[in-house]
Amino acid sequence: MSPSMQESFSSTPPAPIDWDRYLRGRFMVFDGPDGSGKSTQFRMFSNWVKGNWNVPVTEVREPGGTEIGEQIRAILLDPKNDPMTVRCEMLLYMASRAQLLEERIRPALTAGHLVLSDRFVSSTLAYQGTAGGIDRDDIIRVAKVAVGDLWPHNTIIFDVDVPTAAKRLNPLLDRMEQKGAIFHERVRQGYLQQAREDPDRVTVLDATQDADAVFGDLIRFLTQQATVHAQGQ
Repeated sequence: MSPSMQESFSSTPPAPIDWDRYLRGRFMVFDGPDGSGKSTQFRMFSNWVKGNWNVPVTEVREPGGTEIGEQIRAILLDPKNDPMTVRCEMLLYMASRAQLLEERIRPALTAGHLVLSDRFVSSTLAYQGTAGGIDRDDIIRVAKVAVGDLWPHNTIIFDVDVPTAAKRLNPLLDRMEQKGAIFHERVRQGYLQQAREDPDRVTVLDATQDADAVFGDLIRFLTQQATVHAQGQ
């Protein structure tokens, strides 16, 4: 995390935050390389919201989250499908995403839920784009067909170096996790590039720390965001 971000995180919010108003109808994505701990932070944050605020939470994951999406997930992650081309991967991820958005995400946002997604288009840009070699503009064009104008308010990238991430992974690796260190370093750089290109929507947190420390950074960042949001009302 940059010194300027650390400094801003440590500052006291100038006014009480209406978390209910900030979180309702918000679409947040937790993303990052395999082994980054994003799913742990996803669960911790969801539990924090449920335990402290009167906000309904809809949790989804990618690929999957629907009956159709889970079938696509099984195809994508099965090591037997190693011959799958990167363009096939990209299109399958987008198909799962399109179903998830219409079946679960859009209705939940309309109902005023906080929607938390474990991965979204940011993953496709990193894995099939930067690491896989598909042109970014091609991915964005397909994404616009899959999700239309419904994009996340916040994408949180949990950044971790490849050696640290590798130590955290389950020995029973899925098809994507089995790719080598060079591939996963490209994935990491793909995420960091997204944050550089769209800093208003994509934020990077240092995920090399222990889970509690990372969660503290997450809450401080969102406190900052909620404060700015309240001032803009």
